[in-house]
Amino acid sequence: MIRRATIEDASRIAEISIFTKRMNYRAIFRNDKVSFGEMQVYPLADSYIHNPQLLQGIWVFDDEFVKGFINIDGKRIAELYVDSFFENQGIGSRLLSFAVTKGCNALWVLEKNTDAQRFYSKHGFVKTGERKLEEGTEEYIIEMKR
Repeated sequence: MIRRATIEDASRIAEISIFTKRMNYRAIFRNDKVSFGEMQVYPLADSYIHNPQLLQGIWVFDDEFVKGFINIDGKRIAELYVDSFFENQGIGSRLLSFAVTKGCNALWVLEKNTDAQRFYSKHGFVKTGERKLEEGTEEYIIEMKR
């Protein structure tokens, strides 16, 4: 089931976020100091707990426990992550379809994250040609719209 995130989901959302980013972005950013030093589960979970407004746009896929989440910011998808143990089970597709029913039609994705681009393309998103630097990095992100 897809439902709004609650404070009780904070640690699971943080865990999925941090570990999925490490798995998918380490080869792109090549910065272990950030991946394993700055990016930590506890501080992220703590920020959700002490600032519950950060959970406002987050929806979780809950099948006995949280297996993935999507962060919706207006009409834009800000984040979509599925625990790597549960990839290729349709969870990401269900979360993305849910966001589309909520009116989401745009997102930014790392230019070098071709797997994510393929996933979004399969669901009707196309590259717009817009490109910009990801804040605080030397990597580019590209816009995709439905």
